[in-house]
Amino acid sequence: MLSTTANAQSISDTALGDWYVNRIIVDRKPLLLLVSSASLLPMLLPGRDVRTLPVRLASLVEVRLTRLSVDVRAISAEKSAMMPVEIWPTSDRSVLGIMVDFAKSVPHYLEAGYWSESTLEFVEDRLAETPCHATRSFEQVIFPKQKARELLTAKWLPNPPLQPTAENRSG
Repeated sequence: MLSTTANAQSISDTALGDWYVNRIIVDRKPLLLLVSSASLLPMLLPGRDVRTLPVRLASLVEVRLTRLSVDVRAISAEKSAMMPVEIWPTSDRSVLGIMVDFAKSVPHYLEAGYWSESTLEFVEDRLAETPCHATRSFEQVIFPKQKARELLTAKWLPNPPLQPTAENRSG
């Protein structure tokens, strides 16, 4: 699919972590399922132009985060931190398990013969609301849409200024 990067593997400095990709077939059409390792946020794309995916990835993530109403400053910072893109084999089995679950769910949202590329956004949104690691304690369950927003805000947005209160105004 994609050849690996020749450089030594580096650790991602993005809020959403590494992006994992797998090719799936739905209704005899190839699709690419991408999942963020940190938030488990999914993206679903037509399975063409795979070789240009590393060049397009930051822009695709930007569009996805814009649809989630993420602050533009956080999107811009995340996009900048994503460069350069490196290709490596998948190393996180937990993310692989989530990808398998998502891949099995996708056909249930896409009725055979009655979907188009515009339907993929709907499926992304449904998958992003799916509880991940649901067998863990509630505090450890990840809701990808919510987790992505939390991670991006924590990493890229400064703390809001404190508002004056009645007790520190009188001092």
